[in-house]
Amino acid sequence: MSDPDNKEPVKEKSEESTKPIPEEKISITEHKITIRGVDLSYTVTAGTLILKDEDEEKGEKPKASLFYVAYKLNDGTPTAERPITFSFNGGPGSSSVWMHLGLLGPKRVLLDNEGMPYPPPYKLIPNDYTLLDKTDLVFIDPVSTGFSRPVPGEKAAEFHNVKKDIQSVGDFIQRFTTRNRRWASPKFLIGESYGTTRAAGLAGYLQERHGLYLNGIMLISAILNFGTARFDSGNDLPYVLYLPTYTATAWYHHKLSADLQADLSRALQEAEHFAATDYTLALLKGSQLGGEERLSVVRQLSRLTGLSEDYIERTDLRINIHRFCKELRRDEGLVVGRLDSRYTGKDRDNAGELYERDPSYSATLGPYTAMLNDYLGSELAFESGLTYEILTSLFKTWKYDDWQNQYLNVGETLREGFMLNPALKVFIANGFYDLATPYFATEYTVNHLGLPQEFLQKITSSYYEAGHMMYLHLPSLAKLKDDLDKFIDLCSPVKSKQEF
Repeated sequence: MSDPDNKEPVKEKSEESTKPIPEEKISITEHKITIRGVDLSYTVTAGTLILKDEDEEKGEKPKASLFYVAYKLNDGTPTAERPITFSFNGGPGSSSVWMHLGLLGPKRVLLDNEGMPYPPPYKLIPNDYTLLDKTDLVFIDPVSTGFSRPVPGEKAAEFHNVKKDIQSVGDFIQRFTTRNRRWASPKFLIGESYGTTRAAGLAGYLQERHGLYLNGIMLISAILNFGTARFDSGNDLPYVLYLPTYTATAWYHHKLSADLQADLSRALQEAEHFAATDYTLALLKGSQLGGEERLSVVRQLSRLTGLSEDYIERTDLRINIHRFCKELRRDEGLVVGRLDSRYTGKDRDNAGELYERDPSYSATLGPYTAMLNDYLGSELAFESGLTYEILTSLFKTWKYDDWQNQYLNVGETLREGFMLNPALKVFIANGFYDLATPYFATEYTVNHLGLPQEFLQKITSSYYEAGHMMYLHLPSLAKLKDDLDKFIDLCSPVKSKQEF
């Protein structure tokens, strides 16, 4: 109990809260580039936008300064006919750099054809697969990523939860759309990883709060139902849904038997069937599974993962993704990547249960960080006294306030988005070697949205022989460009009466 006579002194306003609200800052530059023999002229706006909350007494109250990079093609097309796409990555805690300089923008980081980095110094090259020829682009950095920050007096942590993140990004999109007179334009979202979680949430928020209806949503390496990816005690679902990606990874690293090694498609079909039938039933039985039935499951898991029967037995038939990355090539002293299991790396020793770091993330961090910072300063002429935060550790402290004692599932929000806007269409890109958001888990989520068949037909998926950022792999980048072009065409108002 507190002592009423022991009064604390009145605290002065913090120095932070008395700092002036930063002014919006923009840099506008003009560019030309030749893409596959076609000359493109475009305008780039790199800048900040101040988000404000409406206050009944004080009017609009500044809350945060969001950094963005916007591309507008100068081809004479009327604004109402020119699509606009808002892009963001995931984390949570990631800037928009990955899709900006890897997939969508007119410049991309140079990697080899398999997606492996060259030694520094790194290079930016014209992106023959940019989406700028199809749609204007706006890359958004959520609060605490890139140059985006709360204004003085506001706490960054207030933005670090599911609902506030969706609200702040959604309010940015609404303000940008209004300022730039894009309400009549076809509008798209494209998110990657946790960015797909955000995009599904925005399908509800934008349409319900702002009446901003979308033509299409593009989900790159989707995760909508977190119950499909949380290896928690009592939740056997991820073990089932990760199995086909374990098989794909083992196939890539030549760890399967000769018959499966001969055909990836056949190997995946066998893994999917086993996962959805005998494996699911085996995990459902728990400790009641025994004898020859258990031995049969162990043998089949070994066949489909490249791991020893002894190891699988010791895991109680439940292979955690982090353990898999360490175990698959342990005898060679190698770990495989989580974001992209084609990549390999080395730990301090081979005895640990879990890997120390993800080699696929380590391989891409340096090139993308260097090129983003150089590009903003040199070509886009934007300067800031802040550090551009490429990828923070916000995912460790991210708040799921409205989902206590349950798994976050924005699939229901996406379903409601379809009900509100029946014209909405969704495209999903899946990498076979993605151990962060495995394709079979995404298929499970889509199949459990509870959508009528006519709405399910508005969701289409495509698959790539690469990982989480499938666009790092040049053949997959080319295929993804073609798939996104077709999707935008299908969502265009001119073709709205065609079946999707």
